[in-house]
Amino acid sequence: MISRPISRTKQVVLSALSVLLLLVGYTWISHRQHQVNPDDTTIPSWSQLAEGAVKFTQLDRKGKRWLVEDSFATGKRLAAGISLGVVFGFIIGMSMGCVPTLEAFLQPPISLLAKVPQTAALAVYFVFFGTGMEMYVAMIAFGIIPALAVTVYLAIKDIPSAMLDKAYTLGASHFEIAFEVVFKQVLPKFIDAVRLCIGPAIVFLIAAEMVVGDVGFGYRIRLQFKLTNMNVVYPYLVFLAGFGFLLDHILRLLQAKMCPWYQSDSK
Repeated sequence: MISRPISRTKQVVLSALSVLLLLVGYTWISHRQHQVNPDDTTIPSWSQLAEGAVKFTQLDRKGKRWLVEDSFATGKRLAAGISLGVVFGFIIGMSMGCVPTLEAFLQPPISLLAKVPQTAALAVYFVFFGTGMEMYVAMIAFGIIPALAVTVYLAIKDIPSAMLDKAYTLGASHFEIAFEVVFKQVLPKFIDAVRLCIGPAIVFLIAAEMVVGDVGFGYRIRLQFKLTNMNVVYPYLVFLAGFGFLLDHILRLLQAKMCPWYQSDSK
């Protein structure tokens, strides 16, 4: 039947099988490519990938490790941008959902910003914020604020009016209803929205780093791609994916801790 849950064992087996198929598929493609050109570096073999991993984890001529240096730079920019976007996205969404006058005032610009492709607007961010830390933070924040605000706004609109009426009948104030009813209904969906915004936020940041960065994952990927060192590029991409997966897992744990009622309802 549709949506019928499967056992935990079957979930683990199928998940492992999907990863195994990806690894086997890559191994076969790489083998075929090296049969055509033994010196090929566009689809590196596993030994070449191992060499690339060693390259970006060992000390370079300047005494720095690429992975540590790039992780710190990219991580700092991503954390600042997402944090700012989360705060303003939640505040704007709550304002639109709770106050009709603010809804009428904020909805047009939010709808407009949601349609702007952030990577295409790079030149605009360069003009307004330069090419420093402020530009990266602004690009990520403005990129995720519309989606987060709309998520909160729609979640508030989905709250049954009877629930709000009962709270008012019991003597709750506007603030108490906003915190005890609205906030608790919106929070788990907001965390889900933040999880979905991790991928786009990383895309925005990497795109900007590839254009003007002098350090960071995007800069390193651009530099190594020009040198056709794909044995460095691919591990970097895997590391980025692993970082995004880890952040997503942390948010899932946070949601389970803060919103146990939502977890039980979604099972």
